[in-house]
Amino acid sequence: MTNRVSLQLSGLEPLIVTPESNFVNVGERTNVTGSRKFARLIQEENYEAALEIARNQVEGGAQILDVNMDEGMLDGKQAMIKFLNLIAAEPDISRIPIMVDSSKWEIIEAGLKCIQGKGVVNSISLKEGEEKFIEQAKKVKRYGAAVIVMAFDEHGQADSYERRVEICKRSYDLLIDVVNFPQNDIIFDPNIFPVATGIEEHNNNATDFFRATKWIRENLPGAHVSGGVSNVSFSFRGNNKVREAMHSAFLYHAIKEGMDMGIVNPTMLEVYDDIPKDLLERVEDVLLNRRSDATERLLDFAETVKGAGKKQVKDDSWRRESVQKRLEHALVKGIVEFIEEDTEEARQQYDKPLHVIEGPLMDGMNVVGDLFGSGKMFLPQVVKSARVMKKAVAYLLPYLEAEKAANNDTSSAYKVLLATVKGDVHDIGKNIVGVVLACNNFDIVDMGVMVPAEQILDKAVEENVDAIGLSGLITPSLDEMVHVAKEMERRGLKIPLMIGGATTSRIHTAVKIDPVYSGSVVHVLDASKSVPVAGELISPDTYDNIFNRVKSEYTQLREDHANRKQVKNYISYESAKSNRTKIDWKHKTSIKPSFLGNKVFKDYSIEEISRYIDWTPFFSTWMLKGKFPQIFENKVIGEEAKKLYDDAQIMIKEIIDQDLLYANAVVGLYPANAVGDDIEVYADESRSQLLTTFHMLRQQGKKGKDLPNLSLADFVASKESEKIDYIGGFAVTAGVGIEPLVAQYEKEHDDYNSIMIKSVADRLAEAFAELMHEKVRKELWGYAASENLDGEALIKEKYQGIRPAPGYPACPDHTEKELLFNLLEVEKNTGISLTESFAMYPASSVSGFYFMHEESKYFGLGKIEKDQVIDYAKRKNKSIDEVEKWLAPNLSYDI
Repeated sequence: MTNRVSLQLSGLEPLIVTPESNFVNVGERTNVTGSRKFARLIQEENYEAALEIARNQVEGGAQILDVNMDEGMLDGKQAMIKFLNLIAAEPDISRIPIMVDSSKWEIIEAGLKCIQGKGVVNSISLKEGEEKFIEQAKKVKRYGAAVIVMAFDEHGQADSYERRVEICKRSYDLLIDVVNFPQNDIIFDPNIFPVATGIEEHNNNATDFFRATKWIRENLPGAHVSGGVSNVSFSFRGNNKVREAMHSAFLYHAIKEGMDMGIVNPTMLEVYDDIPKDLLERVEDVLLNRRSDATERLLDFAETVKGAGKKQVKDDSWRRESVQKRLEHALVKGIVEFIEEDTEEARQQYDKPLHVIEGPLMDGMNVVGDLFGSGKMFLPQVVKSARVMKKAVAYLLPYLEAEKAANNDTSSAYKVLLATVKGDVHDIGKNIVGVVLACNNFDIVDMGVMVPAEQILDKAVEENVDAIGLSGLITPSLDEMVHVAKEMERRGLKIPLMIGGATTSRIHTAVKIDPVYSGSVVHVLDASKSVPVAGELISPDTYDNIFNRVKSEYTQLREDHANRKQVKNYISYESAKSNRTKIDWKHKTSIKPSFLGNKVFKDYSIEEISRYIDWTPFFSTWMLKGKFPQIFENKVIGEEAKKLYDDAQIMIKEIIDQDLLYANAVVGLYPANAVGDDIEVYADESRSQLLTTFHMLRQQGKKGKDLPNLSLADFVASKESEKIDYIGGFAVTAGVGIEPLVAQYEKEHDDYNSIMIKSVADRLAEAFAELMHEKVRKELWGYAASENLDGEALIKEKYQGIRPAPGYPACPDHTEKELLFNLLEVEKNTGISLTESFAMYPASSVSGFYFMHEESKYFGLGKIEKDQVIDYAKRKNKSIDEVEKWLAPNLSYDI
């Protein structure tokens, strides 16, 4: 495609549609004209169940939600208003953009007044003439929405290639020349009509759509193309095998011509390459009108594939064991293929469905637990076991609920609520803890990421949970955990609280969290410790023991912390500045980059990125310790590490082959100079326009002879040297598109692949950062054009220059990230956004600075004194309290 403009939509989260984007799927089931079930629920005013349909659409991968209330027995306007207002209160639904769909303008306008973010109007057309079309288009523009324009005019729907082109061109000219409508907010629907109807005039319905799509994308700059895909297979209602093949083949050809969004049911799609060749040939004969008897041949063939089922998996030897042994084998080996049929067989043998869980399933999980506890099974295997257990329990759930209702039984397993606190988006560790606990018969309520304190506690009370587990990776999460504990105390709760995550520690828990909550507070080191801790906290037999023991330990830790000897190991800030890195800038060469400003990389090759992966941290995520590839030789964990690695390779291949994830990046290179411990960034080398100022911190620890007190500002030429220098910045993500994948895995109770996709995406993001740094060194900045390093040397950072990140050891203040994001226009250019705590979303993202000089090196800031904090607050124009919040772990004094 020649048009390079993007369509930018949003619910609570952005959706950016570019020519490099994959096809955007519009969820169709919240349309009363397309779903009889949804229509019935709306007519019965069962909006709670109707919301579940919307939620299922989002979880199933819909990127836009089409809402239509055009039904004769409905008050469409009121139904639209009520439903959209209910959606607005459901962040897991309203995170995607809304398509307000109606043939009545008053309903569309009512819907536009309700939606959050930037939605889509479906639709306007010329069927009532130009005056009405222009009036409605101006209103859509005023509401800030994008618009779908139907190929429909005063003479009716466009039913040929020529009519499609004529109407779309006329509509486009009016929108651009009269309304001044943003060109990239225009979406044409050139009408998808059925094929294989037996009517000769319909034979070119699909090919005319393909041709019109290509013409629109090549001749109407910025415009996008959409359509209702299920229309094409209308002649084959009742034969899903043929319909699925027709939808997939139609999309395959339409997308090649430029169709970039459409209304389609994802469950009614076959993988194009998986369509049987004989069926595909006949379907494409019809779609492409390749032969005169195409319709008859497809109709005849359709009769032979009606109700065709999937091939049965051949039994293995273990399938001849008793059902109890089969369930144990499936749990230990993580085999899901037969779990429902085996669970049903067990249900038939036991008096109650609960006895299946308490009997063979828990017996199997006990074996898993024993093997894991004794080091004979490892986390990846346990996660696979949990997947099997979840599917078995999910199968039994309707029977369990029916039995409970009959017996008025409200008992349940011990229940633990898990949440990543407000402002933080990282959840791999939390998810692993949830899996390990679930494998040990705990009922898990997982609230996800970025969860405010009030929601956590409201849910905890509503669910009557036995314990709460809080997780966080970034430093501000520590303060949020303190806030949650204070709120628990204010509400008079006594629910045990477990604290975990990369930034948390036993000492922080003892000093900051335990004193503000009179209930139990325990720091959990890692997932393997979660089961015994949770078990002790929840069991009435052991609660008093752990409560008294931990309270006593934490009291002692606080006393030791308060009474620790304060050894004066710091120098004054003025002395530290005088001991800065000594660089002779007048004789230092500063290489000018090949460009100044920002450079954007959209939909970068995942295949190329994958070659830069450092695999060692991947195994650590799964609690397998060892260096790659030597870890495969480990006699204890080597075999499992290799299986895990092979599974990751399979997933990466799927990501590449199916375009499951997208990688975006932005790099900025700018003239810069250091002014004290600040770095000023300029628009050009005249330094007449100051774009932003980054604020750096300096080590204040006592140093040995000739060792400087480092600051990142040391690695940029000072302004007083009168030498032009440069600084770079970057942001990369490999997480675009991950949400629907995770949602689908979780819907399928597949924790293993849910954690796998996140851990692989994290590795890809770090690899992308490494790749872009190499590209900067060798090409974009070019200060190391002749560099020739292998993968091991890259991992060991044997190259010139560094890429430190805000929030990490050399510059621990996360708020500097906001300045970097503004300079690089990161959200606009990559889709990465910052939470209120300056965590990056998607989580699989990396950002930072580029320093080129050979003197630049990584370092930790260490502890700093009050005099620097006061100066830093002045430089940032912030209060001392504000900066202390972000620098708390680095302060040499208590706050």
